[in-house]
Amino acid sequence: MSWSLLAFVGVNFFAAMSGGIFRPDEWFRALNKPSWQPPDWAFPVVWTVLYLLNAVAGWMVFEQLGFSPIGIMVLAIYGISLALNAGWSAVFFGMKRIDLATWEAAALWLSLAVQIAVFWTFVPLAALLCLPYLLWVSIAFYLSLTIWRLNPQAVS
Repeated sequence: MSWSLLAFVGVNFFAAMSGGIFRPDEWFRALNKPSWQPPDWAFPVVWTVLYLLNAVAGWMVFEQLGFSPIGIMVLAIYGISLALNAGWSAVFFGMKRIDLATWEAAALWLSLAVQIAVFWTFVPLAALLCLPYLLWVSIAFYLSLTIWRLNPQAVS
């Protein structure tokens, strides 16, 4: 296994740590949630797969572009998406700001759409590997928006 693949796995693992630090608590359990919310066990399973796919996709593009000027720009887009992803748990579960977390999920969705479009230009397979991530973030955005609507009293 190459050092660059390990680096991409490590960066994704680092982003995923936010979900381990900022976890659902009594505040979250007390919120009204839609009946279609996925079960609790699904989140770590799905996110593990998505982070691995994202790591491989980023690595594939890096292998193609390296640290060239365009490669650095693509890495910046990738990094913005990961930072937004890591920030969501801190905003939702840490700050307990459903409204801001919903806006952050929208920004994450947009950043992923840009990431996929850029990846498609250089390594189409890498873009395809990110599509499940975009789908899950779409679900997560709608879930966050629905929880916000069901709990207007919970917004500070």
